[in-house]
Amino acid sequence: MIDYRVVKAWRFEDIRCTYTPRDTMLYALAVGFGVDPLDPRQLRYVYEKNLQAVPTMASILGAPGVWWRDPRTGADAVRLVHGEQHLRIRKPLPPRGELIARNRVHSLTDKGPGRGAIGVVVRELIDAASGEVIAEGRNVSVLRGDGGFSEVSGESDPPPQPLPPVPAGPPDLGIALASLPQSALLYRLTGDENPLHADLEVAAAAGFGRPILHGLCTYGMACHAVLRGCLDYDATRLRGLSVRFTAPVYPGETVHFDLWREQDGRTLRLRGRVEERAAVVLDNGVVIVE
Repeated sequence: MIDYRVVKAWRFEDIRCTYTPRDTMLYALAVGFGVDPLDPRQLRYVYEKNLQAVPTMASILGAPGVWWRDPRTGADAVRLVHGEQHLRIRKPLPPRGELIARNRVHSLTDKGPGRGAIGVVVRELIDAASGEVIAEGRNVSVLRGDGGFSEVSGESDPPPQPLPPVPAGPPDLGIALASLPQSALLYRLTGDENPLHADLEVAAAAGFGRPILHGLCTYGMACHAVLRGCLDYDATRLRGLSVRFTAPVYPGETVHFDLWREQDGRTLRLRGRVEERAAVVLDNGVVIVE
């Protein structure tokens, strides 16, 4: 059973992460940029000339690893799933850099016996040279096997604010992006080597017919859809992206991204669908642009 006080007091050491243009280009290729190598707008992300970083690369820099597996947490990490991902971009991510990542547990919520728990970890990415905050991330994990801990500890935090549903009407824009059959194998080279995304036996044991795509790869594809459909591939205009993960994507599938424009001109709403399976894979998305 989860130990509330241990988890809330969990101490993460600062993580110093250095990345190169090669890392920046690999991430972009892994989330689908460069599918048209003759498009100069996409080449900005996969070729060193005038290189730009895909903003959602900030979601993988300085991650603390699968710390929930540490037995001191008391968590059932096998049943953990990624529930939501939030990113707020303060300054455009440079194509190379040295950053300091500071992670901390923000909240731990007991949903009740048999209903699981919700853990939220926030991360700041700080430029090592200037001390400026580049980006702020928030990872929401659903611990499906860990409800009921507050009956023992007597402690639980309020749940995180839910993302609002997308509008009921038809979207203003649709962007379809195809993943590759080898997308998961390529994306895992960016740092997430969970065998669920490569090993058929591990995928079968988890209840999937074959390896699934990383949720954060689908998240990067959502960023690609926004840059393509709304920002003419100008990464400097994206300021935030939050989504809820609702179903897996299988490598090789095409994701259809629906986008709604809010009246303020700075907010977009987003949903991702795989039409072949009638599956909503990302939902309640909130995009902030300038």
